[in-house]
Amino acid sequence: MTVRRLAEKQPATFAFTPENEAWAKGEIAKYPPGRQASAIIPLLWRAQAQHDYWLPRPAIELVADMLGMPDIRVLEIATFYSMFNLEPVGKYFVQLCGTTPCMLRGSGGIVKVCEDRIGPQRHVTADGVFSWAEVECLGACCNAPMVQINDDYYEDLTPENFRALLDDLAVGKPVKKGSQTGRVSSEPEPGKGPTLLDPTLYDGSVVGAWKKRFDEAAAAAVEEKK
Repeated sequence: MTVRRLAEKQPATFAFTPENEAWAKGEIAKYPPGRQASAIIPLLWRAQAQHDYWLPRPAIELVADMLGMPDIRVLEIATFYSMFNLEPVGKYFVQLCGTTPCMLRGSGGIVKVCEDRIGPQRHVTADGVFSWAEVECLGACCNAPMVQINDDYYEDLTPENFRALLDDLAVGKPVKKGSQTGRVSSEPEPGKGPTLLDPTLYDGSVVGAWKKRFDEAAAAAVEEKK
């Protein structure tokens, strides 16, 4: 469990832009009277997107007022879900998956690049361009290791192509989203063709004599029915 607190330095006020306010009212109108609180997640998300990808206290209070909720109830939501950033982040906020599939595929090397290029976790670079944090599974395990930067996924990372990706972002160059090696969706890596065709995967020689045990159990079940 992590303890999540609001940033010490807060802006004095927050207001939705006219466009976002109209959008928020449309979201609230989707729900019947008395159920407006159901719009809390999208309103907080839009407030965060408007405010440089972090959620200040005045925004939480504004959403509470729009939904007719006590401030503390909205604060509970904002502090519970890690999708809401409670402190300033860089222009490019790197969320690095460090769970088992990414770890096995080399996320340690990606962490090292973040530490060398950006600094410690939750630290915003002096130019305001980057910050990063290690997070739980982001659901792109087939293309591990991967990161999410703002709203986009970058997959099949190596220390070399990830460092180049950060360099390009820093100078405003266009970058390729998704796989950084040319993989399409979650298909096999380019040039490797179909996978799982080795017959030893299925004859018991790799994972134990499971087939023999299954055959013996099946034969025993037939004998019992005789």
